[in-house]
Parts: sequence; structure tokens; C-alpha cells
Amino acid sequence: MKAGLIIVVVLLILVLILGGSFVGRRNQMAVKREAVNAAWSQVDVVLQRRADLIPNLVETVKGFAQQEQAVFGEIARARSALLSARTPADKIAANGQLDSALGRLLVVVENYPQLKSNENFLRLQDELAGTENRIAVERRRYNETLQDYNTFISLFPNSLVASMSGFARNDAYFKAEEGARQAPKVTFDLNKQAAPSNPIPAPAKP
Repeated sequence: MKAGLIIVVVLLILVLILGGSFVGRRNQMAVKREAVNAAWSQVDVVLQRRADLIPNLVETVKGFAQQEQAVFGEIARARSALLSARTPADKIAANGQLDSALGRLLVVVENYPQLKSNENFLRLQDELAGTENRIAVERRRYNETLQDYNTFISLFPNSLVASMSGFARNDAYFKAEEGARQAPKVTFDLNKQAAPSNPIPAPAKP
């Protein structure tokens, strides 16, 4: 009788230890998963910021290069795909397309010297460059947080707890190239805009 009671007590202690360990590990996984979500939300904010800047940048370029409709259309489609994407994986893929389209826009800019000295264009370019730097920072932070989560749930015995608790591996790493939700609207009157071929007058000599 006494031996049986000891066995029951020992089993009860083991159950409590294992149960506490299970709950503790599960809580850690929940915290790490929320950290991944928080890190992604910061990436999403800067991606949205860039998406808000792009129409103004394109409108500025149109003032000098209205005939570059193919590039403008590609940027519009890529931006639309980014804004309509719902999951991190879809947004990462759409952002890669937008990176490529923006690269082609910058090639167009090189053909218009007047545009490269335009005050509005330079301001928007600076804002975009700052946003690209912020994207790079938040992207790295997100990837590191996601790797920490994936590593934690892959380790034994965490993997057993994860499988029983519904914590799955997340492979939505941000691998795309580097590149207030309201941005000021920039609109050019193309009928009043000087043609790109007109040279900029030289300053008068004293």
C-alpha cells in the first residue's frame, strides 16, 4: 500500500514536471510567433510607404518622359500586385517584381538629364532612398526573428510540443532585392512642361 502510494506520488510529480515543461515551451513558441508577426508588420509599413511614393515619382517622370508608357504600366501592375497581396510570401514575391520595375524606371531617368536636376524628382528620390534603407533594416530584422522561431520549434523536444500544439515552420523569408500612409500628390501639367529636348538655358554672364 505504501509502495503504491509512493509510485502514485512519483507519477504525479512527473506529470506536473512534464506538463509544466510542455506549457512553458508552448508559451515560448507563442511569444516567438508573435515576434515574427510584429517584425513582419514593420516590413509591411515600409513597403506601404514605398508604394505610396511610387505614383508621385512616376508622375514626375511622366512630366519629362510621357512616351515611356511600357515602363509606367509595368510599375503600375507591380504596385497593384503588392497592394493586393495578403500573405507575407505573396508580398515578398510582388515586392521583387516592383524592384525590377523600379530598376527599369531608373534606366529611363538616365536618358533625361533635365529630370535628374528637377527639384521635385530629387526630393522624391531622396525619400525613396530613405525608405529603401528602412526596408533593408526591417527585412533583416524580420528574417532574423523568423529564423529564431523556426530554429526553436525544430529542436527536440520542442518539435514534439510544436506538432501537438499546431506550431508549423514558416519559410516566408524575405529574399527580394533591396529597394505616414499618405504621401503628397505630385501632378505635372504636361501641356505646360518643357519638352525634354529643350536645353536648360545657361546663366547670363555678368
